[in-house]
Amino acid sequence: MKKYPLLEICVETREAAVAAERGGADRIELCEDLRVGGVTPSADLIRATRSQVHIPIFVMIRPRSGDFCYSTREFIVMIRAIAMAKQSGMDGVVLGLLHADRRVDIERTRELAEQARPLPVTFHRAFDDTPNLSQALEDVIAAGAARILTAGGKASAEEGGGAVAGLVDAARNRIGILPGGGISGVNIERVLECTRAREFHSGLSSVLPFPQTDHVAFEAEVRKLAELLRRHPIERQR
Repeated sequence: MKKYPLLEICVETREAAVAAERGGADRIELCEDLRVGGVTPSADLIRATRSQVHIPIFVMIRPRSGDFCYSTREFIVMIRAIAMAKQSGMDGVVLGLLHADRRVDIERTRELAEQARPLPVTFHRAFDDTPNLSQALEDVIAAGAARILTAGGKASAEEGGGAVAGLVDAARNRIGILPGGGISGVNIERVLECTRAREFHSGLSSVLPFPQTDHVAFEAEVRKLAELLRRHPIERQR
């Protein structure tokens, strides 16, 4: 059976998650307040979404907007949020921790990855804030994450496509590289061709502004992405 690139869709409501699944998404990233990059969703939203969505759901673990250097109190909140996500039937968690100098906080990321097991960890676009993406790649691998969401240090995955391609090569199957940022039906095939990645992330904010209230239009845009990716079986990319 042919395999195709995986499509992850970022949403902030149960209704948008249901629309994304209908449109052909393979995985959901569930957040609240996507206008600030997403924060941890409420327990009620997590449970309501899990009750209606059958594809995997990865939940954002981010206690506040702003930078990614967290206090001890915020770190404890993140541990509790991971426990809640596991109890609620989530399939993965999405997080990112940096030191004040914007290097990856390996120790505390590793601790959260241990707390999350057996759920996989995606290190989110805090990665793009680091001063050296090559070093950050090694640091995130050392911390035990399963994948990195990145636009190659740029504003969009298309703009940072060359850097993302370099990360895909450097990862050498040790960790997944998930391009994200400004991906839509207009450019996803260009990003795929440039990066040779096997998973792609989109919130469709470049074509449908937050909040995602027009669920018919949202479903249609997700379907467009899914259909475009299905033109490119993975075995033909390498």
